Amino acid sequence: MTVNRRISIAPMMDWTDRHDRFFLRLISRHALLYTEMVTTGALIHGDAHRHLRYNDGEHPVALQLGGSNPDDLARACDIANAYNYDEINLNCGCPSDRVQNGAFGACLMAQPDTVANCIRAMAAASNAPVTVKNRIGIDDQEDYPSLKRFVETVANAGCKTFIVHARKAWLNGLSPKENREVPPLKYDLVYQLKQDLPELEIIINGGIKTLDETEMHLAHVDGVMIGREAYQNPYILADIDRRFYNDATTPRTRIQVVEDMLPYIDAHLAEPNGMLGHVTRHILGLFQGLRGAKQWRRYISENAHRKDAGTDVVRAALARITDISNSDEDRTASNEALRA
Repeated sequence: MTVNRRISIAPMMDWTDRHDRFFLRLISRHALLYTEMVTTGALIHGDAHRHLRYNDGEHPVALQLGGSNPDDLARACDIANAYNYDEINLNCGCPSDRVQNGAFGACLMAQPDTVANCIRAMAAASNAPVTVKNRIGIDDQEDYPSLKRFVETVANAGCKTFIVHARKAWLNGLSPKENREVPPLKYDLVYQLKQDLPELEIIINGGIKTLDETEMHLAHVDGVMIGREAYQNPYILADIDRRFYNDATTPRTRIQVVEDMLPYIDAHLAEPNGMLGHVTRHILGLFQGLRGAKQWRRYISENAHRKDAGTDVVRAALARITDISNSDEDRTASNEALRA
């Protein structure tokens, strides 16, 4: 199974759920999408289907697992096989207290042999390729030597793809939010990793906000993972297919994305406990930078929580966009949508 990881969207807790991934897939046909991190315990002892279900239209889509016990990770991969994910990724980069208390995430950077054992077990159990997402280091580890030693140890266990967040994680003294912002970005260490280990696929992550930056990084590594910018300003993805996948298909306009979300929203509302806000919280940034974007966000945020809220809320919010300036197609689609 070949996965094109040239551009991917980072796994983000409480953000990249199946509703968000369906939405992002309407904007880019090719970017690889990741689930939120799912712990092995949630799959083995909890409601696995709730965590693993997704819409077939999300492909290519990867599952990120959190855990440090090889047997449990193998069991989780076996459970996930029934869902045909395109990749299974092991989280070795999350610095939150909740993750550290479970002895996984970024703290595994100090235990490359443990990670190697996990990868062997996962690869033996998984039908999909197994990858690792890690930091450049943690705490007082020396920078590049520790990173290279970690990657080489895990690569020898069979992992050929590493997604490297180019910041250290400080496990004590910084919050998860601070760990995304305070430690300096050291892209050069990720570049050096690719130069020294050219046989590995190296994906860079951390602080990347524009497609021009993305193109710059691709001169040094195999792929780029975009994180929060893709959530807060999702229409940045609209030019990815043409620019990085040689796909000349005209991307959906913002209005077309909204229209294509409406049947999906109706289907979700028809499910037990389905609520409008489960979906609409992910689309608030769609009109980022356009006049009316604030009114769009405010109207949805103030009305999506109503028990009777449906797609009428989305249509009413759309009427508050006063500058659909991307193209004539956007303006035409806007007029048609408002007449519907």
